[in-house]
Amino acid sequence: MKKITFIGAGSTIFAKNVLGDCMHVPALQEFEFALYDIDPIRLQESHTLLSQLKENVQSTINIQSYHNRKEALRGASYIINAIQVGGYKPSTVIDFEIPKKYGLRQTIGDTIGIGGLFRSLRTIPVMLEIAKDIEEVAPEAWFLNYTNPMAALTGALSRFTNVKNVGLCHSVQVCTKDLFKHLEIDHNGIQEKIAGINHVAWLLEVTKDGKDLYPEIKRRAKEKCKEKHHDMVRFELMDKFGYYVTESSEHNAEYHPYFIKSAYPELIEQLNIPLDEYPRRCVSQIERWEQQKQDLVNNTNITHERSIEYGSHIIEAMETGNPFLFGGNVLNTGGLISNLPQKACVEVQCIADRSGITPTYVGDLPEQLAALNRTSINTQLLTIEAAITKKREHIYHAALLDPHTSAELSMDKIVSLCDELIEAHGDFLPDYK
Repeated sequence: MKKITFIGAGSTIFAKNVLGDCMHVPALQEFEFALYDIDPIRLQESHTLLSQLKENVQSTINIQSYHNRKEALRGASYIINAIQVGGYKPSTVIDFEIPKKYGLRQTIGDTIGIGGLFRSLRTIPVMLEIAKDIEEVAPEAWFLNYTNPMAALTGALSRFTNVKNVGLCHSVQVCTKDLFKHLEIDHNGIQEKIAGINHVAWLLEVTKDGKDLYPEIKRRAKEKCKEKHHDMVRFELMDKFGYYVTESSEHNAEYHPYFIKSAYPELIEQLNIPLDEYPRRCVSQIERWEQQKQDLVNNTNITHERSIEYGSHIIEAMETGNPFLFGGNVLNTGGLISNLPQKACVEVQCIADRSGITPTYVGDLPEQLAALNRTSINTQLLTIEAAITKKREHIYHAALLDPHTSAELSMDKIVSLCDELIEAHGDFLPDYK
């Protein structure tokens, strides 16, 4: 019996979506779905929900829950990772409230910026522990990572472990579809080329029947900006740098030095930037889950239709040999994007088939886009350096080079901010004490 292990299975809705997708794949019937989470109550909730779903969709997979991570991983062919180290409380609250004391505001704080830096530092050691178990008990497994910060985690795993891995993000999947819906352009039949780094990948080409659609996209974007809307930061980046970026405006507002500025507070209103969006979202999701949990977990009529999530399609491709093309996060080995560092994690088109996952060559990005990407890569590489060497000064280096942080704070303030965050995170960052 082959095995798919889900680490972080207490993320019940996400586990339902990804493993529910897998239940619809004929090639994955008779597989074991191994569930693991550090929270036994949430693990049981997911087990109950998935077991009912299995019956309702008439799948022949076998669901097993584990309280020992190594045993959950043992013999796995595929591993899906969806952990969050530190959770909303205390860690996300700390990542937002302490920078706010210094006048540094964020929107999401989970990928790039000071929040992303400290989430990386909390998560990389746990990922390396998981990788050590995989190397021992499932050395041939493919590790599909959904956890942020995607680039730093994928980079650390790829450079410092032997685990075969790829990072998966939703932003590439929905980039042009959501853009075209917003601009009221028909999305059917388009061809696109996307590459860059996670959350700052670029729609490099978009055509239909050989016609470049960018002129019409930019024309309609200018019309849209006559009134306030949810995507103003991305439209501003496209206007100034020439290309549309994959991840949302709320994310990209904090990735660059141009938008959340204490010296120009009117930009927040003008560009419709939702400060503190992620904490609000966490509170709302937690409340909604607590209200709906019993109805969902104990719903005997629960069902699922296969989604656009990459996970099940990648596993199906590797099992059947039928190729699947997707946007994946991989090490820039061999210069897939030739004007970005080879140590960087890049987001490029990849092909999954029976031989595994093969990234495709991009070549040079337009130089202004590569330059924007490099500003984030600098911090990502130094964050990995800090996590691997345990040297506190590399945390300072990473923060000092972060575009948004360095645009707002002095060097001394940045060092003090890092010291306070290290202290506040306590046992989640024990090596830097």
